[in-house]
Amino acid sequence: MGSLSIWHWLIVLMVVLLLFGTGKVSHLMGDFAKGIKAFKKNMAEDDDASMEASAEHPSGSIAGPGVKAGAKEKQQSAAHQG
Repeated sequence: MGSLSIWHWLIVLMVVLLLFGTGKVSHLMGDFAKGIKAFKKNMAEDDDASMEASAEHPSGSIAGPGVKAGAKEKQQSAAHQG
């Protein structure tokens, strides 16, 4: 009772084809395949590159021990100008 025979699957297939037609089923399967390909492509892309670029240029800075934040900014601006 739990398993379906080949005849059950053939009847189900015939009902689906009668309800939806062969054109809709083929379009549906084509869209499904495109979705799987797009998913695999996005999984294979390297998203770490964008994260590494943002890590190279941090938005803020933290002053080291014994250095005041204002003094560090003055040193950085003097180094960029000179």
